[in-house]
Amino acid sequence: MYDPRSMVSPSVTDAPELPPRPLICGCCHAGRLSSARFATHRGQRREAPASAHGRPAGAETREPVPATGVRGYSPPPPPVSPIKGLIDFHTHAAPDVFGRAVDDDELATLAASRQMEAVVFKSHVTMTADRAWLARKHVPGVKIFGGVVLNGAVGGINSQAVEWMWRMQGGYGRVVWFPTFDADNHVRRAGTAPSGIRVVDEQGAVLPATRAVLKVCAAQRLVVHTGHASGEQALALIAAAREEGCDRIVVTHAQFDVVDMDESQMKEAAAMGGKMELCALGILGGPESPLEFMRHSRRVPFKETAERIKSVGAQHFVLGTDLGQSGNPTPADGLQMFVAGLMAEGITREQIQTMGRENPGALLMG
Repeated sequence: MYDPRSMVSPSVTDAPELPPRPLICGCCHAGRLSSARFATHRGQRREAPASAHGRPAGAETREPVPATGVRGYSPPPPPVSPIKGLIDFHTHAAPDVFGRAVDDDELATLAASRQMEAVVFKSHVTMTADRAWLARKHVPGVKIFGGVVLNGAVGGINSQAVEWMWRMQGGYGRVVWFPTFDADNHVRRAGTAPSGIRVVDEQGAVLPATRAVLKVCAAQRLVVHTGHASGEQALALIAAAREEGCDRIVVTHAQFDVVDMDESQMKEAAAMGGKMELCALGILGGPESPLEFMRHSRRVPFKETAERIKSVGAQHFVLGTDLGQSGNPTPADGLQMFVAGLMAEGITREQIQTMGRENPGALLMG
């Protein structure tokens, strides 16, 4: 059994904010200072008045000023990484068919540099269990896991794709996602096709092929992700997964509009033993996003996410970023931004550890 105490990092104490200081530079503020104070004759240098000991006046009592940053600029690096020991349950990297900001090794290196515990590689079109093995070989200091998404590229709801994925050398293929952009729910909502790959029938009953995949996941204790199924379909998948013996079930980015799981559905999922994934990508969407492809997605405010955590309970969530797209923050930066935003809304460091370390650690390594 995974014991999170063996991986617990020292608690991170956030540095207290100091009141903002005016930004003073020669180009914009010099005129506000007394000209008499700095008056000199051309070519002469004005010296500070000396004390009796020959040092400038005031030097005896002057205290060193701590380097707390400059208003309007990034603060100094924290002494301890704010995401030390955390696990990103949802990342994307090159090579891929979509534009990615970093490749596998670069993503893993950034995670290792922030002292993260682990990351999960995801591709919509190919398995990543083999890539996890290779990245571990190249980048020490961080655990890397992969899996397979049951889109059309691997035959859809295909239990054989799952069988071969978990057998990949290293045993790092731990996650199975039901269809994402090929899902029937996704294409109908997006209007990109009249129908897609179904996990349930028209009456909402889980299909036999779906149950065949769940049987493999149960036997190998794999993590079952609901993909881009709707909130209602995700609940049906959780119920079927439990019936087939699965005890590691996650609702993929539960707040995103393609899933749109409301609070009551989250509580129902939690009661059945499912976890809900919260992703940093949600804070970057909406009509004002600088990236055109993100403007069709609803922005998920920090406040809303924090309210769900407080209402449903941190023990029922896992943190991910769903980042890696060209033009967006890297997964490591995105996770740090996500954690800071949630804590600003009242989520505690202990809750962050539960969602970002203990829960995903138990799913992947328990």
